[in-house]
Amino acid sequence: MVEDPKWELAILATVQGFYEKLLQDSVGGEVPVPVGLEAISLQQSDGDVHETLATMRRWLRLLDMAITPAMLRHGFTPDTDPEIAEAMLRYFARTKNDSDVNRDKTDLVTTFLYRRPRVPGQWERRGYGLDGSLPLSPFEIALIEILADSDTPSLPEEHVQILRRFDALQEEAENFSELNELLESGIISRVREMKQALDLSFYHPGVLATIAPYNAALGKKFDELFLAAAAEIKSFAQALESQGGSILGNVDGVDVTVEDVSAMEAADLLRIDYGTALKKFDRVSKLRKALERRPPIRRAANTAPSRRIKTARASATTAVVRRPALDVHAMREAVTPAQISAEETRLVQVEESIRVFVRVADPKFRQIVPMRFFNLILSPAEADAYSAGYRREKDKGILAEVARVLLRSVAATARMTTELEELKRCENSPSLWKLHADSLIVLLEIASTLNDKAERLLAHFEHEDSLPHSVAIRSSMQKLRDCAELAVATLTGDQDQKSAAAASR
Repeated sequence: MVEDPKWELAILATVQGFYEKLLQDSVGGEVPVPVGLEAISLQQSDGDVHETLATMRRWLRLLDMAITPAMLRHGFTPDTDPEIAEAMLRYFARTKNDSDVNRDKTDLVTTFLYRRPRVPGQWERRGYGLDGSLPLSPFEIALIEILADSDTPSLPEEHVQILRRFDALQEEAENFSELNELLESGIISRVREMKQALDLSFYHPGVLATIAPYNAALGKKFDELFLAAAAEIKSFAQALESQGGSILGNVDGVDVTVEDVSAMEAADLLRIDYGTALKKFDRVSKLRKALERRPPIRRAANTAPSRRIKTARASATTAVVRRPALDVHAMREAVTPAQISAEETRLVQVEESIRVFVRVADPKFRQIVPMRFFNLILSPAEADAYSAGYRREKDKGILAEVARVLLRSVAATARMTTELEELKRCENSPSLWKLHADSLIVLLEIASTLNDKAERLLAHFEHEDSLPHSVAIRSSMQKLRDCAELAVATLTGDQDQKSAAAASR
């Protein structure tokens, strides 16, 4: 412990000031301070320093509970005065709390000091001792000076052995080339266990001087790989969204949407503590894997610039790229409930858009609904269904059943037609073509389920005088079946063969 109580009080006052600033940023206002611990009171105090110290220690123990490692990481910026970091390190080293939180805070502050030496290149300057041996590293010497007033016991041999493993781990960290590789290596959890095994030796200057360079190397590599993976995913999401899609991939049985990725701020994730963020990092890693199986747009983007230009020019003068015939039956069997649910959400949105148009349009033109690439023509019965109030499952009665079948039939036809038009416009983009093909597969499954429902409803009408309803359903479902047949022909290559045969005649 510091012999001069005024020196210790100055250290704790610096810690208190930084903690209060972090809390003010979090709560958006002033933080009440105990009487006698205000900055001006500390400057003018002539009372019992020991009593003030006791109060300050209790106050900082409370602030410690409120300040997280993530708050410290966010608070330490390139503009932070190194004096503050040094005061924080002295405080943590004296406290010698063996909790994960205190160790993480100490780890963060030490790494901050290592990354920002007072003199550029200060830590790289090395020499030899008078006996020809390598002396202590400059950073360890600096830590010894900072922690000179702290109790520094000798390191037990088992802890020295742990420290010897960090050089190899640092080399391993620097060799990672992808985020997936880094996370799957388990290096983060392995090092965390090693730090826990060091117990209170963790606060030894030699231990901190060994760990800080590793932290800096891993942190730099992690940030680089994570930002690259996140940028790749966001780029793919933007391309997918521009084409009208929304599902990027499936992670742990849950679809990841464009909206999920739009809400992902990579820089914010990197500022929170790794323990809390590890699951989010792992999710990004798994999503990147899912995109690789699609395959993602990235593979086309990796082509050399000159090659891309040549490819673009060639595509303007040559025939459309032929797609391999897809096994539609097998792909439909592989459709997941999550894919069905996502597409049904889109169908509900289409239904709502059509409903709004039909209700506000001039009655003479309400049956011609302008879509993105075409005009959707509604039958009188379909237009009436969109004007009616039957749309929720809780609506009972045969009229509500008829209306729901017509609403969904029209929306499914509109979605299929849109996806078929999208296929035509992205023939030369394998990734985007596959996205729209996948959407068509899901729509075919939904159309099949809807057809079964329509058949059951038609069977009901055989025993009743409901000919207009039967005609309306059959007419609407026939349009959907025609669209579905066109989708199957397009995906299996039959449509291309027919077009080629027609062109040769």
